[in-house]
Amino acid sequence: MSVEIRVPTLGESVTEATVATWFKQPGDTVAVDEMLCELETDKVTVEVPSPAAGTLGDIIAKEGDTVGVDALLATLNAGDGAAAAPAPKAEAAPAAAPASSGSSVDVMVPTLGESVTEATVATWFKAVGDTVAQDEMLCELETDKVSVEVPSPAAGVLTEIVAVEGTTVDASAKLAVISSGAGASAAAPAAAAAPAAASTGKDVENAPSATKLMAEHGVDASSVTGTGKDGRIMKDDVLKAMAAPKAAPAPAAAPRAPSAPSDAAREERVKMTKLRQTIARRLKESQNTAAMLTTYNEVDMTEVMALRNQYKDEFEKKHGVRLGFMSFFTKACVHALKEVPEVNAEIDGTDVVYKNYVNMGVAAGTPQGLVVPVIRDADAMSFAEIEKAISEKGRRARDGKLSMAEMQGGTFTISNGGVYGSLMSSPILNPPQSGILGMHKIQDRPMAINGQVVIRPMMYLALSYDHRIVDGKGAVTFLVRVKEALEDPRRLLMDL
Repeated sequence: MSVEIRVPTLGESVTEATVATWFKQPGDTVAVDEMLCELETDKVTVEVPSPAAGTLGDIIAKEGDTVGVDALLATLNAGDGAAAAPAPKAEAAPAAAPASSGSSVDVMVPTLGESVTEATVATWFKAVGDTVAQDEMLCELETDKVSVEVPSPAAGVLTEIVAVEGTTVDASAKLAVISSGAGASAAAPAAAAAPAAASTGKDVENAPSATKLMAEHGVDASSVTGTGKDGRIMKDDVLKAMAAPKAAPAPAAAPRAPSAPSDAAREERVKMTKLRQTIARRLKESQNTAAMLTTYNEVDMTEVMALRNQYKDEFEKKHGVRLGFMSFFTKACVHALKEVPEVNAEIDGTDVVYKNYVNMGVAAGTPQGLVVPVIRDADAMSFAEIEKAISEKGRRARDGKLSMAEMQGGTFTISNGGVYGSLMSSPILNPPQSGILGMHKIQDRPMAINGQVVIRPMMYLALSYDHRIVDGKGAVTFLVRVKEALEDPRRLLMDL
């Protein structure tokens, strides 16, 4: 039975894509959901899985072709036709030939998360020739947001490492080969193959669509600045280079200030992690895009601290989680966002999108950098539910176990620099959000209360907001409502 392989849904407003890479060739045997090819759109890379098991028939859309939604990519001969595939597959992978008396298992890049198309091989825990157990960790990958561990799919011997440390791989790439039984004898030739794979740079070569475009228009690759992983040139990079003035690439060649020879020996150059590169890029984009402004206030924490001290033991006994300050701040922000909804909105082109829900981002510091896990529907949660969610997300953040889905979709963010001793700061917006609240350390200060100077536990609050949609009045009103709710927590119960 012949099955048609068509272009899947590419996303809202995306009408065409370019065929980037075919992972299978006509005659190859494929399993259900095995990746057949990869498509590139203006924004993301889309993988096309096989809808059935069988043998790949004709490839209609070649690498570099531009296709529309639902266009025919290839045909698949499902069922008995799969028997015709062994010969071509063996020819395509000569490295596996010595393992004929054993079985070989490919170690593939695991699911990276929604919208994540590439990762960098950070660390190999095993070397070629090492014996591995099933589910034993082989290597660790870094993406823009999280680290992903790759377990061994089977017990055996690691006979080949295809992607060495530092290599950037796509979401369907092969990382290594595991051989069981007599296949372990393949370890020696595989060891020599690993450096060759690194030298070819196969996993970091330019996007096929970009290569085709440069060839058609005579564009020199050295004149194009790649924005893909490890400088990979994408189609959009070529288009920008073609439209830019000839002198545009010159600034990229500007070297950093030279160090004195005596100082150079004492310096250490370390490549930025993908997470740190993303943090740097997004923070700069936020400054360049939003009309960011910060307003400040201070809050007397006396009532919140008294309430917490009174009920913390009973709270922990009943709910199994400690009562902290974050639940009070989350509740206070939800309360204020209802009155000033533009702080919970975002700009989309010439539209303002108001969110009738609150997905609260809670910034968390980790050894790898700052991440912002999202507490979804925080406006519908109790104090205990908020505390449990924050505790669980914080633990997963520190362990590097957060998924991409857990860090997407936030509508407002709270950042607590006070845990590190910060007295005051101006937080930077987390785009496309329009507001972020900065908490700071609680410090005893003399305050004038009813004509008397008393010592009170005070905290400075900072609200950074996008002045394009949030006026000064709205920002100040938001911060005052947060202050009022914290200084008199009973207002939260009465929705005042």
